Amino acid sequence: MSELSPGPLQRLRYIFGGTLPASMSDWVVADLTGPGAARRYLLRMLIPLFLVLCLFLLVPGPLWMGAAMMALIFLPLCFFAIALTYVYRRYRLSRHGLDPALGDIARRDRAAAVREAYERSHPRA
Repeated sequence: MSELSPGPLQRLRYIFGGTLPASMSDWVVADLTGPGAARRYLLRMLIPLFLVLCLFLLVPGPLWMGAAMMALIFLPLCFFAIALTYVYRRYRLSRHGLDPALGDIARRDRAAAVREAYERSHPRA
């Protein structure tokens, strides 16, 4: 496993949807499927959009009106970002030329552990 990680410009390009060289595919897999992958995805998606939505606070009128307009856009955006995490992960893996099934590794490992525990507690006759 290579220990290459992207430089600052490559990382910025990656965050905005660009691809990295094939030599960094191990890093991409770790970023998209490793511990904290969902948190990183949501932060990368929601923080820039929240900052853009803060422009609604400049609308003349009561502050709550600008905040309400922000919420009308931000809350459904959060919902869809969370709902599409799995789809986005598979898309990014395939975009880097990797097997999209790599996004299912943790789920398959958990399912195998549950099945093994079940079979231990309920042996076949």
